[in-house]
Amino acid sequence: MQPSSKNGSQPSPIEASSPEPSLADSSKRLLPWLIAVAFFMESLDTTILNTGVPTIAAALHVAPLSMKSVLASYTLSLAVFIPISGWMADRFGTRRVFASAIGIFTLGSFLCGISSDIHLLVACRILQGCGGSMMVPVGRLTLVRTFAKSELVRAMSFVAIPSLIGPMLGPIAGGLIVGYLHWRLIFFVNIPIGLVGLFLVYWHLPDYREHTNPLDVTGLILFGSGVALLSYVLEVFGEHTLNAREILGLLAISILLLAGYGFHATRSPYPMLRLTLFRIRTFRAAVAGSFVTRLGIGGIPFLFPLLYQVGLGFTPVQSGLLMMPQAIAAMSLKVAMPRILGRVGYRAVLISNTLVIGLMILLFATIGKATPVWLIVAEVFFYGFFTSLQYTSMNTLVYADVTEEQASGASSIASTMQQMAISFGVASASLVTVFFLPSRYGSNTEQFIRGIHYAFFVLGGMTLLSTIVFCELKRGDGDSVSQGKELHGG
Repeated sequence: MQPSSKNGSQPSPIEASSPEPSLADSSKRLLPWLIAVAFFMESLDTTILNTGVPTIAAALHVAPLSMKSVLASYTLSLAVFIPISGWMADRFGTRRVFASAIGIFTLGSFLCGISSDIHLLVACRILQGCGGSMMVPVGRLTLVRTFAKSELVRAMSFVAIPSLIGPMLGPIAGGLIVGYLHWRLIFFVNIPIGLVGLFLVYWHLPDYREHTNPLDVTGLILFGSGVALLSYVLEVFGEHTLNAREILGLLAISILLLAGYGFHATRSPYPMLRLTLFRIRTFRAAVAGSFVTRLGIGGIPFLFPLLYQVGLGFTPVQSGLLMMPQAIAAMSLKVAMPRILGRVGYRAVLISNTLVIGLMILLFATIGKATPVWLIVAEVFFYGFFTSLQYTSMNTLVYADVTEEQASGASSIASTMQQMAISFGVASASLVTVFFLPSRYGSNTEQFIRGIHYAFFVLGGMTLLSTIVFCELKRGDGDSVSQGKELHGG
C-alpha cells in the first residue's frame, strides 16, 4: 500500500516530475484530503482562539492584553521550527514527520484546553506551534513528490481551500462556543479531527525520504532566532506595546541575525536553507511576490470584523456569516482555476489578478451603513475567488522549476516567508487603522468607518504596487505545471 522510501538516490528531472508508481490509487485520491484536513486544523485554531480571548482572559484572571503572549507564542514557534521542516522530512520520512506533526499539534491542543494558568497555556501553545510548523511545509512537499507537475495545480487548489474556510468558520465557531458552551472546547475542537487524521496518515500517506546532509545547527540558531525575533517585533509593532527605540533596537538585532545567516549560508557546504534557490526566476518571483502581495491581502481578515462589528453594528456571528462567501467562492470555483492557469499562463494571471484584488480592496472602502447586505456578499464572494486563484498560483509556481531534491528546501523557504508575510500583513493593517482612526471616536461610528475606509485605500494601493514583482516573470514560465508539460516532454 505504501510507496517505497527514496534513500539517498539523486532523482533525475524525469523522476522529479513523475508520480510515485507504487502508490495505490485510493491513497493518491485520499492524499489531498489528508493534507487539506491538516491545513484546516491549523487555520481554524488561530481564528477560533481570537474570538475567545476576552472570555479566556477572565477565566484565567488576567488582563485581556496579557493574552497577547498566548497568540504570539504560537507564531514564534512556527517561525523557529518551519525552517527545519524540510530537513526533518528528508531525514525521517514524510509519513513519520507529518504524523508526528498532527500528533504534537493534537496533544498541544488538549494540554491548552486543560491549562489552569496563562504561563502553562503559553508553554502548551509553543508545543502546539512545533506541530503546526511541520504540517503545512511537509504537506506541500508530499503533494509535490506524489503528483505529476501537470496535476499539481488541481491538488494545490484543493488543499488551499481550508486556509480560507478556517478563518471564515473560526469567528462563528468561537462565538458559539464561548457564548453557549465552555471556552476550553475551543482547544478540544481539533482533537477528534487529529485522531482520525493520525489513523489515515499511517495507512495512506506516502513515506518519501531523501539523502540528508548534517543539520546546520549554526544556521538554525542564526536564522531561527532572527526570524523569531522579527516575528515578535511585527506582532508587538501592531499593538504598540513597545516604544519606538525598543522596536528599532529589536528590529536591528533581528536583521543582523538574518544577515549573519546569509553570510554563513554562502560559506557553509550544507546550509539549512538553500538561498541559491532564489537564482531560479519562477521560485524567486513566487516567493517574493507572495510576501509582498500578502502585505495588503493579509490585513483584510483583521479589518472586516472591525468594520462589520464596530462600524456597522453586526454581531460576531453575523460578522462571521458575512465572511463565509469568500470560502464558498473558493470551493465552488476551484475546478476552474487549473483551466485558467493553463489557458492564460502564470505571468498574465498573477499580474492581472493582483490588479483586480487591489481594485476590489479599494472597492471595500465604499461599504457603509447604507450598503445592502447582498452587495457586501457579492463583493466578498468575488474577492474570495480572486484571492484563492492568487494563492493557488503563487503556491504552485514555487515548485515549477525546482527538482525533487530541491523541493524540501523550497517548501521550507516558501512556508517561512508566508508566515512572516501573514504577521506583517496583520501588523500593517493594525498600524494603518490606528493611524487613521481618531484617538477618541467614542460612539461616533461614522468616524470609525471612515478610518477603516482609509485603511482599505492604503492596503489596496500596496496590493496594486505588488504587481511589479510579478513583471519579472516571462511568458511560458510555469507551463510545466499549468499546461501539463513535464520536464522531459513537450
